[in-house]
Amino acid sequence: MNYHDNVWALVLAGGEGSRLRSLTTTDSGVSVPKQFCSLRGGASLFQEALNRGRVVSSSERLCAIVAAQHRRWWREPLKNLPEANVIVQPKNLGTAIGILLPLLHILKRDPQASIVLLPADHHVSDETVLAQSMRRALARTVLHPHDVLLLGIEPEEPDPELGYIMPGEQNIDSGLKIERFIEKPDKETARRLLDQGALWNAFIIVARASALLDLYLRRYPAIVAEMRTLISVRPHDGQAAVNLIDMYERLPELDFSRHILQGQESLLRVIEVPHCGWTDLGTPKRVGEALRKAPVKMRSLDAHAYLDLAVQHERLKMNQRLGE
Repeated sequence: MNYHDNVWALVLAGGEGSRLRSLTTTDSGVSVPKQFCSLRGGASLFQEALNRGRVVSSSERLCAIVAAQHRRWWREPLKNLPEANVIVQPKNLGTAIGILLPLLHILKRDPQASIVLLPADHHVSDETVLAQSMRRALARTVLHPHDVLLLGIEPEEPDPELGYIMPGEQNIDSGLKIERFIEKPDKETARRLLDQGALWNAFIIVARASALLDLYLRRYPAIVAEMRTLISVRPHDGQAAVNLIDMYERLPELDFSRHILQGQESLLRVIEVPHCGWTDLGTPKRVGEALRKAPVKMRSLDAHAYLDLAVQHERLKMNQRLGE
């Protein structure tokens, strides 16, 4: 069996996208999560992430973690995926819980799975460069099944609103070690980090599913055990759904970077990704910068279901000028 047969892509789409709410709120006051918006017509960011996943995996192994309250936005883009590949969480409890639930679902189906974690709300200009880096990382998981690989983007400028990965020494066998994470430094610190070789943390992660689970087991074994028990029952068991909702009411909100990765750097490696026009579109300013670089796309037939960030960005700028 080829190792590609065990590659799963998991699109993380359960967040609220609150940082960009000024651009993603409709005229009627509905706040659309960023991942379900388009940058400039055409496909939504969520659809782009699904396509990114199809580059490294088949549709049979393409999964998405989504929130129940966002059903009206994700139902159509996911209609062609197998039902078992759409994992619905009762509510958003942060990225750590948002990854653990689908991770356990995938491991139940494929104990030998390798996973590519893909945020659903990012934009990439050169998908080919990113795809090559993802494949390179997947190849390394075959030789080093216990390593968790993070993709670090070669920075284009010192941005104080992003997270950074400071690479450590080169390990001949498994790539760059990770010295530390730096979250949202000031501009001067960000400039120094770039001089020292720091990379943008894109939160794109490649690893054997079992290696990812080990990170959780070292920190939150009780949560893993309870959630694993819940998903071990029949997929359409109504009581299991009720029990999952009950568990989510009791779970803490956990961030994957802060509560899972930090402090376990010795188990992590970073793969450097050359310039590929990556942005997390995390602020209206970064949306504006991406729009200046992005080509105009023809609006697709279903794009009316999503906000066009280009239009909203211009509207926001106009309102700001009127308020001055």
